[in-house]
Amino acid sequence: MSTKQSLAHRLYTGDVSYDFVGKRKLWYAVSAVIVALCVLTIAIRGLNLSIDFTGGSEFTVPTQVTSTSIDDYRKAAQDSGVADLGDIKVNTIGDNQVRVQVRALSAEEITTMTAKLAEKAGVPTEEVTNNLIGPYWGQQITQQGLIALVVFLALVALMIALYFRNWKMSVAALVALLHDLILTVGTYALLQFSFTPATLIGVLSILGYSLYDTVVVFDKVRDNTADLPKQNRTFGQLVNLAVNQVLVRSINTTVIGVLPVAAILFAGVFILGTGPLKDLGLAMFVGMIAGAYSSLFLAAPMFAQMKQREPEIQAHDKRVAKRASKAPREAAAGEATPVQVTTGTPLVTRAGDAPIDPAALGAVRPQDLGPRQQPRHTTRADRRNDTR
Repeated sequence: MSTKQSLAHRLYTGDVSYDFVGKRKLWYAVSAVIVALCVLTIAIRGLNLSIDFTGGSEFTVPTQVTSTSIDDYRKAAQDSGVADLGDIKVNTIGDNQVRVQVRALSAEEITTMTAKLAEKAGVPTEEVTNNLIGPYWGQQITQQGLIALVVFLALVALMIALYFRNWKMSVAALVALLHDLILTVGTYALLQFSFTPATLIGVLSILGYSLYDTVVVFDKVRDNTADLPKQNRTFGQLVNLAVNQVLVRSINTTVIGVLPVAAILFAGVFILGTGPLKDLGLAMFVGMIAGAYSSLFLAAPMFAQMKQREPEIQAHDKRVAKRASKAPREAAAGEATPVQVTTGTPLVTRAGDAPIDPAALGAVRPQDLGPRQQPRHTTRADRRNDTR
């Protein structure tokens, strides 16, 4: 058996246990600091919204598409002399067109940009077309995305409450989902990656992954807390055991899921430089890691804390604590059981031993007597020998 398998087995059986529930205040504090930093970053720096949300200018250039067309026309736009173009989006349309999207330009800036792109393509300026993109389409996408988010959260809360028959699990799961959303959006504000419709799709996609991880943890919690009165552990200990039992599975699932997403992000950032891979990759990468963290460190401890306020759970925990405190005393009493000797009862010793006064002896433990002073049952033959 490998070391990893051995660790997984020890975590599952409880031989090794990390105190997720007992240290929940630490995890709450860490998460609160991260969320506060993300909200502060969004408020100060804001999101780098793409022209799909803010509006902008779009240029279509007729040219033969090659493997370097995207990089060539991005560099041409940067060298046009127009300042503060923002995130330049360049993509190809078929084999004979290149589309360049920048911020909204004035009439003079449009003329300058058109001339530069036509010079790069080697065509007359009349063949380079430009369009003004309004923010209306982006607003529609944002509105539909928010509606989808609200509907998704409502259905998630209802599904978890019905499946587990416990609304407190729904509350814990929703808090974990909101944590993942804020962390992902805050990362975009910090790095100033362009927030595009592809980003919005990625943000909505990670909610499903985070929910899956949380449901796995809650399913194990339900198994461990079944027939609670018969359990010899407190409710918090049973929840903590469940988190440890799914810990290795959660780590493996996250690593396997993050690796291909990391490849997509690398290709979008360092190879393509722009496009939907870059926008989608960062949201998936950050969201999947945040989802695994919130399921283990936030959702389960928060559910345990809410349940521990119930009178039935408190009564069970007190019974378990009482049994645990009585066990050491009973064990110690069993190891040192005194032998009561009644006054006047003859205590027979072996020949050569000094006589023992029962009145002075009182309660004697067998281990306190010498090897030749241990009490024994007397027979008639013994008494005849002693008389002699």
